[in-house]
Formats: sequence, structure tokens, C-alpha cells
Amino acid sequence: MRLLAIDIGNTNINFAVFKGNKIIKKFFIPTKSYHTAGLKKKIGKFNIDDAVICSVVPAVTKVLVKGLKNAFGVRPYIIGKDIKVPIKNLYRKPHQVGQDRLVNAYAGVRIYGAPLVVIDFGTAVTFDVVSKNKGYFGGMILPGLDISLDALKERTALLPKVKLTNPKEFIGRDTRNSILSGMVYGFAALADDLSGRIKQGIGQRAQVIGTGGNIRLIARYSKKIDKIDSDLTLKGLNLIYNTI
Repeated sequence: MRLLAIDIGNTNINFAVFKGNKIIKKFFIPTKSYHTAGLKKKIGKFNIDDAVICSVVPAVTKVLVKGLKNAFGVRPYIIGKDIKVPIKNLYRKPHQVGQDRLVNAYAGVRIYGAPLVVIDFGTAVTFDVVSKNKGYFGGMILPGLDISLDALKERTALLPKVKLTNPKEFIGRDTRNSILSGMVYGFAALADDLSGRIKQGIGQRAQVIGTGGNIRLIARYSKKIDKIDSDLTLKGLNLIYNTI
């Protein structure tokens, strides 16, 4: 039995082929350039028995569902539509929580226990909080690093577009390194401070789990992120699929 888990984000679509609980192939396709032929080429020799999708881009979901049916004869399960994430949702307006955030919270609880803070450094930066009773409590949403870099370029007259990478110095001595230092050290400090404040409310033994496309960069400069799990959402999709 091979399951294709798909996480459709605003920047990338992340794919993982699972056999049981093991990822046997993993890749991504930029969301804006997705096409089914590219997906078939990436999957290669693997036969797909079923699929599950978590998405924050409804228009791409429709295209991908059609592509999976035509290419593999598979009708994927859609998180939030066909499958409900099996976690108690304590949000004031439960329907407003992104399904990816619930998947991350559920995966975090299953793999690492509760209480828990999941920080996802993707297109947006999200903090998701799980109580000691394993309920999804709430969180925070901030612009991600790439969005922030784009905003600096677009909303200022003289600042350049900078490629995100490791800063060479803490106090930048030129514009490029000043931006990089501000972004990387700034977001790392933000992660540490906010997760520390959250732990004051849910318990100091709460673990802080980092995930998302930029997590490995930020985690190098963070003191409060306990574990990095870049595949947390994909693992969560596999775990949720196995509950049905």
C-alpha cells in the first residue's frame, strides 16, 4: 500500500510517498508551475494506491484532484472536506483555522506529545498551540521571511531584493547584510520570545517543534526550538489517513 501525501502551500506543493509510516520518496513542485506531467515524472516507478491532500490554495486543489484521477486513477481524500482532523478544536471560530495548522498540531501531539508549540516557517509564520489536554488552543500568524523581504523591496525606494541565506555578521556592515541580519536574527528572536511567552501559559515542559521551508535556517539562530521536523505536515497526513 503506497499513499501519496500532498501539502499544497502558497509557495510550494510538497509530496511524500509513504509505505506504512516510512517516507520512500519526497519532492516538491512550485505551486505556480504545477502540472500533472511533472508530477508523474517526479513519482517515477512508484504505483500510487491512494492519496490525501491538505491545501490552502483551493484553485490548485481542483487541478491536482483532476490530475491525480487522470494520471493514477486515484480520487484523493481532502482534509477538512472528506476527513476531519481528529483533534479537539478550541478556536473561538473553529472554521477559521487553516487545515494545515490542525494537521501540524495533530502530528505534533501524536509524535511528540502535549503540551506543544509548533512553529511553521513557511510563506507565513504560524505558531500553533496544543494544550496539555491535547486540544488545539490557538496561535499566531505573521508574514514569512520571503514575504517580508519582498515587502522591503517593493515598499522602499532604495533597498534591494536580497536572497535569503545565512547572515555573515550580527551587526550588518552593508545594506545586504543588514537586511539578512535583521531577518534571520530577528525572526529567530521572535520565535524564542513568543514560544517562551506561550510556555508561561501552557507549561514550561511544552516542547517547541519547528517545521516549514525556512526552519533549518532559523533554527541555527534559535535557542528555544527543541526539535526540527521538516516533514511534520506530511507525516500528519499519513497519520490522519490511517485513522479512517
